[in-house]
Amino acid sequence: MSLDATKYFYELTPDRILDAIEEAGFTPTGRFLPLNSMENRVYEVEIEIDGPTPRNPSERFKIIKFYRPGRWSKEQIKEEHKFLWDLVENEIPVVPPVKFKNDVTISEIVGIYFSVFPKVGGRIPDELTPEQLQQVGRLLGRMHLTGRAGKATHRLKLSPQSYGRDNLDFLLKNEILPNSLKVSYSQIVNKLCDTMEPLFEGVRTQRIHGDCHYGNLIWGSAGPFWVDFDDMVVGPPVQDLWLLVPGRESEDRTLFENLLQGYEQMCEFDRSTLRLIEPLRALRLIHYSTWIAKRWQDPAFQRAFINFGTERYWQEQQGHLQEILGLIS
Repeated sequence: MSLDATKYFYELTPDRILDAIEEAGFTPTGRFLPLNSMENRVYEVEIEIDGPTPRNPSERFKIIKFYRPGRWSKEQIKEEHKFLWDLVENEIPVVPPVKFKNDVTISEIVGIYFSVFPKVGGRIPDELTPEQLQQVGRLLGRMHLTGRAGKATHRLKLSPQSYGRDNLDFLLKNEILPNSLKVSYSQIVNKLCDTMEPLFEGVRTQRIHGDCHYGNLIWGSAGPFWVDFDDMVVGPPVQDLWLLVPGRESEDRTLFENLLQGYEQMCEFDRSTLRLIEPLRALRLIHYSTWIAKRWQDPAFQRAFINFGTERYWQEQQGHLQEILGLIS
């Protein structure tokens, strides 16, 4: 990873943003707006339109996404884009990247990979009715059928090793954990991984969204569609299901069943993998904390996570993991 690329990523200038959109083949008007994104740098850019004014105002804008240097290789980003275009070919509503010359979807400026996406209107739902959950379940089932039909050999595989032990190694090697909690936190993570690894044995994995929560589900005029496949992984399909209904209460279990019933109308589901929900919850907690730690040099993370790194933060994390350990032991 180029240090210059990282520096430019933190300090993307208007000129570089507009140069990138021009390199992608569009003529910007000069107006752009930064969008909310922690991992990448994302901007809505107004472009000039030849011919009559489009009926859909969204056509006057493109979304340009600059990938954080050092996170994904070009091959990994290509596999994300391949999954998106596979979904489009199967008429599953997602927002694919724009194809440049020769069907390329990734370009580069000052060492930073970037892609361009169409702007699509819609809203993030506050909550879903049982009927809507079934609709979303059917859509998710169709997405997983497509995910199963292709491979992603370069993407991260979601496992106790990658999301659990590897992340713990990073936290320890980089002195992220408070001295008072290094031993106890490490013991809990290792015990969790020891306990859950047999549960993952023999489970089918495939291309999945990986971060399939409400914030990445948009409801437009034609219904729901998925956005932000940046965290796409090879993992068990249940990962995408539990993130949509993560609660443990009886009401949540009823809602989850509505989601699953819709899913099973389109795609068979191995209900024995429901045993992975609590292990996956633990792995997400470990992975999320490590993600923040890896990004701590980014001023945006220091502003957003002001309590991160404190002893109280790690005590709370350890408490959540201890609770999960009690549930799966």
